[in-house]
Amino acid sequence: MSQSQMVLNYINGQSVPAQSGSTFDKAEPATGVVRWQVASARAEDVDQAVQAAQAAFKGAWSALSGAARGRLIHRLADLLEARASAFAELLAREQGRPASDLMMMDLPMCVDTLRYFAGWADKLEGRTIPTGGFMGTPTLNYTRREPVGVVALIVPWNAPLMIAIWKLAPALAAGCTVVIKTSEDAPVAVGALAALLDEAGLPPGVVNIVHGMGPEAGASLVAHPLVRKISFTGSTQVGRLIGQAAASSFKRVTLELGGKAPQIVFADADLDQAVLGLAMGLFVNQGQVCAAGSRLLVQRSILRDVEDRLAACARDIRLVGHEAEPAPPWVQMGALISPRHRDRVQEHIDRALAEGARCIAGGEGALPSGGYYLRPTLFTDVTPDMHLAREEVFGPVGAILPFDTEEEAIALANDCVYGLSASVWTRDLATAHRVSAQLEVGAVAVNCWSPLDARLPWGGVKDSGVGKDLSRLALDAYLEEKTVTVAL
Repeated sequence: MSQSQMVLNYINGQSVPAQSGSTFDKAEPATGVVRWQVASARAEDVDQAVQAAQAAFKGAWSALSGAARGRLIHRLADLLEARASAFAELLAREQGRPASDLMMMDLPMCVDTLRYFAGWADKLEGRTIPTGGFMGTPTLNYTRREPVGVVALIVPWNAPLMIAIWKLAPALAAGCTVVIKTSEDAPVAVGALAALLDEAGLPPGVVNIVHGMGPEAGASLVAHPLVRKISFTGSTQVGRLIGQAAASSFKRVTLELGGKAPQIVFADADLDQAVLGLAMGLFVNQGQVCAAGSRLLVQRSILRDVEDRLAACARDIRLVGHEAEPAPPWVQMGALISPRHRDRVQEHIDRALAEGARCIAGGEGALPSGGYYLRPTLFTDVTPDMHLAREEVFGPVGAILPFDTEEEAIALANDCVYGLSASVWTRDLATAHRVSAQLEVGAVAVNCWSPLDARLPWGGVKDSGVGKDLSRLALDAYLEEKTVTVAL
């Protein structure tokens, strides 16, 4: 890959440049070298994509049975599985992650998610509902579950292909057509999905992919009158803008937004198991995860032990490029997505130091040259009012806060505007269930970190968003239930 490659929009079954001819550069985070030129869609390109999706929704796609849709989604899953290593390499280059991480986590989940929702495509059953009739006449009352129409899927840069599939699979199973808007920081692998869509046999216009800037392509997609639902994963700030814009035309929204996940470690926890889990929850994908367990709440009697173990673990992590040897994600870490984001994370580190937090890991040693790297960083002597304890960093930076009682741990965990996920580390099942019931989050993991599965709902509360990805609940978000009453 010695020279930059073109990444085009995919509209109505064709790979096309932006109508304006505009492009933007995309660099490889591990080296800082520009590898791709990406078509930069504007309002006219977005309109073309939405019109193609609307035509397909009214035409070829609606003519297919649920079983036929399911077979096409299964075919897409088979193709992605067969090319998993190539997609892992592409994702590694555009994200800065080791390819082995992607082969272990993201690609298997992509395939499983497609197959899970393919199985739902022919099972979208309505209901019959008995009533007292209509003005003395008996009635037959039933419902139909129908696709909402054209949906906009706006995906982030931290797990671009996996989260695109989280949204695409239920939308297709429900019978919707889609326009995917990629992140300008990670458009490449999702763009490469276009070739698989063609090979799988999806009719033109069913899936369209546009690249570009949020204020242009993203805003045009959200505002388009033919778009009936928006599913967005990204920052709380942008999610709030999308929710406000969607409200004007009553579009449905699913918003999976920021997080500041607490990992609560009780004194009776298996510390060998817990420290590895804490490290994975904090440092996987360079901490660029909405569910990153960046608030480490540790019972005071084991505080020093956990600090020492976790700091040693952080110092042992190797900074590597995308071609690293296969290894668990708590052993090696890649580059951050961009120099802009690296500088933003560094600002959080500098602010934590200025506010009096004590750094026990991070900053030591030379960084790999060329790429956008930061050392895994860990702070103690953090108080609940510090910015590091309250703001989403989205980088490999953790804050350790002590607690004495179960009640204090719950209060600390819930003292946050976010509510996406949490982890609880304890050997006591009663403690695990009591605490899980009181945490104000969408998902709790006990003695593990945020397990993701296509069958489990994923989404948060409070400023972490509304609605769910994955599971039957995600499918329902792409369907309308229509009531039909027949006088007999």
